[in-house]
Amino acid sequence: MSIEALLIWFEFAVCALLIGIAGATLSRYADIISDKTGFSRGWIGLILLATVTSLPELITGISSVTLADVPNIAVGDVFGSCVFNLVILVILDFMLREESVYRRASQGHILSAGFGVVLIGFAGLNVLLADRTAAFDIGHIGPYTPVIVLLYLIAMRAIFVYERTQLKEFAEQMADRHPEITLRTAITRYVFAACMVVAAGAFLPFIAAHLAQVMGWQNTFVGTLLVAGVTSLPELVVTIAALRIGALDMAIANLLGSNLFNIAILAIDDLLFFKGPLLSHVSLTHAMSAMSAVVMTGVIVIGLVYRPNTRLFVGVGWISLGLFTFYLLNSYVIYLHGE
Repeated sequence: MSIEALLIWFEFAVCALLIGIAGATLSRYADIISDKTGFSRGWIGLILLATVTSLPELITGISSVTLADVPNIAVGDVFGSCVFNLVILVILDFMLREESVYRRASQGHILSAGFGVVLIGFAGLNVLLADRTAAFDIGHIGPYTPVIVLLYLIAMRAIFVYERTQLKEFAEQMADRHPEITLRTAITRYVFAACMVVAAGAFLPFIAAHLAQVMGWQNTFVGTLLVAGVTSLPELVVTIAALRIGALDMAIANLLGSNLFNIAILAIDDLLFFKGPLLSHVSLTHAMSAMSAVVMTGVIVIGLVYRPNTRLFVGVGWISLGLFTFYLLNSYVIYLHGE
């Protein structure tokens, strides 16, 4: 391997390390903010954690379409992160030795998972139809962008209404588990960790594009697997940290909420991509990632409803094995047919 390749891999590793450290900090102080504000862990995971842990996807997408001019990496990062976030549940299922993660998790996550199917499926459909909807374009913006924004706002409103009862019940628990840390301190440290995530995410598209050139890889493959894996490190670290402090619902809400926000990022990227509708300038292979995320989310819904507790292989159940199988299939197809 050349010196140039080693240097670019080192830069990539530094970004990954910064994001990983920031992710652990986010989890700790999100839990403290939840404790001091009276909001449930599930709601904090869906809104506060999901938004911040998706900042790398947001910054990477903006940088990719404005500065680096690599739209395939921007779109691949969004759909790839959706797939990667869902496969993190396999890790949770493996770590939760007492019983299946789908058995212990709240069934309230079905609502956010359902909206995830709608949003991801709609975005994937528009990857396939982008060239056939030119008559409905709004300037350089695709007709799907305002619909995505509307669906995202509807999802947030519906989930908030559903969570209202849980929020009231949680607010009645007045015990402060972190009396040594003030709310102001928790928010300050949380914002500092978020800034670390933004800084690392801003460099990722340039590093990824250079890496693709040096290694001879396609931008679609790099965006969907490599960049998506690194920008999903906050979700991974936060999820594991949340599980360790007993906040399983916060962990799952973070993953499903991140997928909702990821699709909203597509709309932001489209607004900032001035060459035309973003999805008209990317590989159709991204539709495979979108459909994989839709199927995987459906499998999770089945798990949350059926709530199986059977362990089949290395401590995980058939729901997790299904998720991992679809992840491998998606990765293989993207590697073979990416551009």
